[in-house]
Amino acid sequence: MFYVGVDLGQRRDHTAIAVVEKLEAHRPWNEVEFRGLHVRYVERVPLKTPYPLVVERIRRMVKREPLRGDCILAVDATGVGTPVVDLMRRADMGCEISAITITGPGRAALRGNVWSVPKVDLWGALTVMLEREELRIAEGMAGAGALVRELEALQLSSGSARAGDRDDLAMALALAVWKATRHGFGVTGGGQRTDGYDAVLRYHCRL
Repeated sequence: MFYVGVDLGQRRDHTAIAVVEKLEAHRPWNEVEFRGLHVRYVERVPLKTPYPLVVERIRRMVKREPLRGDCILAVDATGVGTPVVDLMRRADMGCEISAITITGPGRAALRGNVWSVPKVDLWGALTVMLEREELRIAEGMAGAGALVRELEALQLSSGSARAGDRDDLAMALALAVWKATRHGFGVTGGGQRTDGYDAVLRYHCRL
């Protein structure tokens, strides 16, 4: 299964896309063993790209193999994101669309068809996977260097997360990772839940 995180930019910010593959092994008696997440693709959409073109870009992506019929979109619905999510829902994506509003401190909650998720939870899910070395970045992937620089800039401070001047790729990845670790069993490897963290950012990316 593939999870596509979309961090929607505004006038001065890029829209960023990250594609993560969730690796699982099926065992007897319908048991599923979590094998980790692999980052397969990241992209910054050029500045000032109209949202309808962004939606069409994503539609074409998820309509192609291997994503076709085997992916879930996790889209930042904060601010201008809500009407863009509506565009996506009307665009025949052929996959589930999970709208996520990024909030301050609190607990993740589903209200109607929109998730409200504290920013620290998004960074926390990403941090835990990196700490456990259960998140891998595809060797030689375009954009890998920029993504790693953003991850290196991430810091946790007073229960909230900060990033460097640019964190769009990291946020797109965080959206995809959060959804991947909630979907299905809602746990990461080792059976630990992913909602609520007080972690120190340490990670090991194999490049």
